[in-house]
Amino acid sequence: MAERSFESEVLKLRAGKGDVFRGEGILAVTKALLQSGVAYVGGYQGSPISHLMDVLNDARDILKELGVHFESSGSEATAAAMLSASINYPLRGAVTWKSVVGTNVASDALSNLASSGVTGGAMVIVGEDYGEGSSIMQERTYAFAMKAQMWLLDPRPNLNSMVDMVEHGFRLSEASSTPVFYMMRIRECHVTGEFIAGDNIAPTYSSQNKVKPKREAEKIILPPNVYDQEQEKVATRWPAAIQYIRDNALNEFFPGKYDEVGIITCGGSYNTVIRALERQGLADCFGNTDVPIYVLNVAYPLLPEEVIGFCERKKRVLLIEEGQPEYIEHSMFSILRKADIDTRLYGKEILPGAGEYTGQIVLLGLTEFLEQYPVEGLHLQLSSAQVRDFQNVLTIEDNKLLTENVPPRPSGLCTGCPERPMFSAIKQVQKDLGEFHISSDIGCHSFATLAPFNLGNTIMGYGLSLASSSSIRTALPHKAISIMGDGGFWHNGLTSGVTSAVFNKHDGVLIIVNNGYAAATGGQAIPSLVQPNRLIATTMDTDKANRLDNQPIDEACRGAGVKWIRTVSTYSIDKMKATLREALTTDEPGLKVIIAEGECMLNRQRRIKPLIKKSINDGRRTLRSRFVIDSETCTGDHACIRLSGCPSLTIKPNPDPLREDPVSYVDNSCVGCGVCGENVHSAVLCPSFSRVDLLYNPNTWDRFIARVRRRLISWMQNDRLTTNSL
Repeated sequence: MAERSFESEVLKLRAGKGDVFRGEGILAVTKALLQSGVAYVGGYQGSPISHLMDVLNDARDILKELGVHFESSGSEATAAAMLSASINYPLRGAVTWKSVVGTNVASDALSNLASSGVTGGAMVIVGEDYGEGSSIMQERTYAFAMKAQMWLLDPRPNLNSMVDMVEHGFRLSEASSTPVFYMMRIRECHVTGEFIAGDNIAPTYSSQNKVKPKREAEKIILPPNVYDQEQEKVATRWPAAIQYIRDNALNEFFPGKYDEVGIITCGGSYNTVIRALERQGLADCFGNTDVPIYVLNVAYPLLPEEVIGFCERKKRVLLIEEGQPEYIEHSMFSILRKADIDTRLYGKEILPGAGEYTGQIVLLGLTEFLEQYPVEGLHLQLSSAQVRDFQNVLTIEDNKLLTENVPPRPSGLCTGCPERPMFSAIKQVQKDLGEFHISSDIGCHSFATLAPFNLGNTIMGYGLSLASSSSIRTALPHKAISIMGDGGFWHNGLTSGVTSAVFNKHDGVLIIVNNGYAAATGGQAIPSLVQPNRLIATTMDTDKANRLDNQPIDEACRGAGVKWIRTVSTYSIDKMKATLREALTTDEPGLKVIIAEGECMLNRQRRIKPLIKKSINDGRRTLRSRFVIDSETCTGDHACIRLSGCPSLTIKPNPDPLREDPVSYVDNSCVGCGVCGENVHSAVLCPSFSRVDLLYNPNTWDRFIARVRRRLISWMQNDRLTTNSL
């Protein structure tokens, strides 16, 4: 199960030489891997690269036909270790993950790989998650590339450049015996276009043609080999990489008529730069530019002779380097100074020191650069003042109306999310026992650190919540609570958290949210994968049958030495409260593990909505639950909203003319999970919630019962009216 299926799109991967391939960037890169004769592929999902794993998974049949080995790795470190196959053998391999966090996890294996060097081409496709759409800390892959001396490719965001750079990336890796990073930014992953395809190439060695084992002692990363490997990086691999990049013109030069100025940019930022020039009337949409541009499709290493050749006849050059620190700027200053080139290089003094270089930012920076240092004959269509006005699209009055009428809503859990009742239970227990210290983790549950729950003190890494609470636990009035998802548990939590906690006699509470799959990254498989019952039921209650755990979490915890383990449905708020209270107050020593089970509602709705629709269209009896609020009973204090924050819980004007406070209201996005009603019952709030069962295609018995109910209700209403009149 994944966020979406690519079963139809992957058929395009069968395209042969001369065929026109149309599709998304992710699909094009997959095709480029097959055209490059890749022997094995692996990786770990994460934005913005999850879809690459989904595409590869849906393309298993095509990969099998070619003899390409594919597996979904347990972590980024697992994926990076796969690349060791390319150390001794002429096997081309590629792995993928979300950077920078993925590269951090994989760093041990990557450093060893970069030290040993490779025989077959080795490529790491990193989804560069930087900027306003990012979900992680703002760092760059560039630092690791420099540290380990792995070449960093950053191609222009068009399908031709992207495909060419994959194929060149493998050749560059083999020519220099060095693994390479291939950087895919968010927009690059989803850019659409076309290119002329080539034939898919089966790897030389695979399950269909075995390779003879080969041992090269000098590639083992132990002294004295590591000292020679360090020298080899500088004396052999670096010059070989420079030679290949130069000979194959991987970096691009776009000439312009105003030669006294120029722009240097990484390939990934090229589209933004050319658009800014187009807005100023200095380029067209086809990339023809009046200002010369030097595009670094290989961001690392830099080629000194290319930098010098581009800059030496220019007075001023603007370097557009997104992010910080300004690694490229420092290197280019060094190159120009050592060559005694007096061209003035501008960078972060013109453009912001940190943050994503959006179209607005690049346009403003480019405009200010050309205004401060005008060029004869070069005229700008927009002044910097006009560009700044683009940012002020709302007047002061507009902003006031916006804040008055649209309440701020932070990122949060989806409607019906099984984690919502769990955090509601924690809030209720916290009210009774006092404040908790909660170590949060990567995943959907991290949203509980925001309103309305405001639960969580730290987030240290995927699966590291239990480890992060180890040092504070003895100084707290209550047991420390750690929360992690099932994905984080298998990624790192079992070894770094549970096993370590048992060994160190950690007397804390660990809540493992068991969705059945990696919900936060799109529903990919994990070791404890649950296959829900796919047969439509007459009621759409939580699936109770055919839930088969491949590798159950509770058994893994018992195997690690945990004695106290409880499994609770997250939707049972009273049971969750009782279990949590027991875990926090028991005198039994050792780690307490609560496995909170509940299928991701977003993926569940994707799964059951087509089944419900088909069931109704087929004329079968189908029941669907909804929740409503009685406006006359609602007190208007909105405690239900503050306790759960469900997006389907909102407000509407009070129908009672004698009351001014708006009443709570359940809108049409309700999925019938029942959490709102459970909260009202558990927290003893107002009795305004009711469940309504919507019945489609009722049978004869249903119609008979409905008639009896209507008559009974009518009789009772008439009797009440008669009594009141007396």
